[in-house]
Amino acid sequence: MAGIQDLYEHCWDFEGTSATFPTSADPATPWLVADTSSSGTPTYVRNAGNAVLTLASTSEAENVCLYHGDALTYDIDELQSVEMRVKVSGMTSGTSLCFGMGSARNDTQDTVAANAWFKMVGADSTTAVVVETDDGTTDLDDKATGQTLSTTFKKFYIDFSNKKDVKFYINGIRVAKDTTFDMSAYTSGLQPMVQLQKTISANTDAVTVDYFKVTGKRIV
Repeated sequence: MAGIQDLYEHCWDFEGTSATFPTSADPATPWLVADTSSSGTPTYVRNAGNAVLTLASTSEAENVCLYHGDALTYDIDELQSVEMRVKVSGMTSGTSLCFGMGSARNDTQDTVAANAWFKMVGADSTTAVVVETDDGTTDLDDKATGQTLSTTFKKFYIDFSNKKDVKFYINGIRVAKDTTFDMSAYTSGLQPMVQLQKTISANTDAVTVDYFKVTGKRIV
């Protein structure tokens, strides 16, 4: 029976005293925020057991990403699964959101070299969830799931146990199952990422993450 000697499980439940996530390296947490706002003040807080990112009411383009500061700790060949419980509010046509695993962060989601994540593209739909992967060779963008996300939490799960066939689940239902998400060309590390961004507007779109869990094989 597999146990801690075989698998690691890193789970962040975002509990503790309400606090703003740091924007530079902090020994107290692996989670950092990249914030591109210039005039507005988006918020990114740990609050009531959740991580909450909220864009500012200032009319400007903004990008807020909760991530591990480009520390690509999680080797894709050791990853087994990633699980998140997420909800959104105020999603508008100028907003996009992605959450899952990626290589080094970029303001433009689709230029992140390697990724496997869930995504919402407000220009296409303010409720529909799509999925995508990219391993630097095979780029599979915006595959429909038939599922939506709004103000009620849903559980999102990515199965990395076979990187030639990465699988996605929402509330226990496998989605985009007619697509084979092949990430076999990627052999390096990934990091957890939740990136919310908007084009120029005063919209205060928000995403709430209840927990984020990464499970992988323990290498002795």
